[in-house]
Amino acid sequence: MKTKNLEDLSTPCLILDKKKLEENCLKAREKCLELNTTLRPHVKTPKSIEVAKIALGKETGPITVSTLREAEYFASAGFNDILYAVSIIPKKLDRLNYIQQKYNCSIKIVIDSVFVAKEILKFGKTFNSNFEILIEIDCGEGRGGLNFQDENIKEISKVFDECEHSKLIGVMSHAGHSYSTNDKNEIMSISNIERDEALASINTFTKINKKPPVVSIGSTPTMFYASHLKGVSEIRAGIYMFWDLAQASRGICEIKDIAVTVLTSVIGHNYQNNKIIVDAGALALSKDISANKFMQEVGYGLVCNPNTGLPLSDLAISEVHQEHGAINISDTSWFDKLPIGSLLRVLPNHACLTCAAYENYNVLENETINDRWNRINGW
Repeated sequence: MKTKNLEDLSTPCLILDKKKLEENCLKAREKCLELNTTLRPHVKTPKSIEVAKIALGKETGPITVSTLREAEYFASAGFNDILYAVSIIPKKLDRLNYIQQKYNCSIKIVIDSVFVAKEILKFGKTFNSNFEILIEIDCGEGRGGLNFQDENIKEISKVFDECEHSKLIGVMSHAGHSYSTNDKNEIMSISNIERDEALASINTFTKINKKPPVVSIGSTPTMFYASHLKGVSEIRAGIYMFWDLAQASRGICEIKDIAVTVLTSVIGHNYQNNKIIVDAGALALSKDISANKFMQEVGYGLVCNPNTGLPLSDLAISEVHQEHGAINISDTSWFDKLPIGSLLRVLPNHACLTCAAYENYNVLENETINDRWNRINGW
């Protein structure tokens, strides 16, 4: 595409700082080298082929996805080692099988139910389909998965003992509760528990179809605060590519590391209520305020200089409507500093949700927009 300046873009839109993205991805790869384990980037945040390649540092490699549409999108681009990290249900098996066969790729699936295990077995026999299966272990988040001592782990493994079509290859877990604290020692403890319980759960298998078995764990905080990951096959993490205020508020990154922002325009001055109105509202930013637990002042996003992407004083998006955002100001000189039509950038609370509203990234490099990268949405 032709090089553009920020002024050439229609707002609201996403700005992705390529240099920050590359630096963030390099740090994660170096951390996994230090831990002597494989990085399987979770691409649910960027949902972009170009970003996935930067995350891997090469054209293809193991990735994690959260929707079947993501799986097909990345498979069509040559990614052939995909982990679909959401519990599978029987009616999705046909679509998964279609993707595997059409693109000659392997999609690993996740289960935590004996019923689903038996349905996979029946599907495989009927359609001569092959799946690699991981049992999800709940290491403390309380979302999906089984406790590492749950008898159902053994029962699920029995289902696949003599299966000719699908293979039980290991376990996976996600320590999402690591996002609940800003205490580094607590995050390290969560990381250690996740590792230990994932490894212990393997001992209840009656048979394993892969040696060594796959032990897939991960979240961005536990990756960076892991003391060691001996015995762990791979780490799944994703938000580190972009970072956001939720992670910065927990001390996992610094504000200057955040690679994605929303470009917005000042569309009004509300003098009566001392508010500057912008065209980035709830749809453009999301209503996620997950950073507010530790940084209440950030509201729905920190307001930044459009050129540097760094915060402007203490300005924040204080309220959102569908297509309007409001910046409360105590210093009325901001009305003159930010006339109608002014550009601003907003740092998101939760990059995954903010980015989900957009079809592409405007790629910032050397202070100009040099490219536009598409992203996939939907299920």
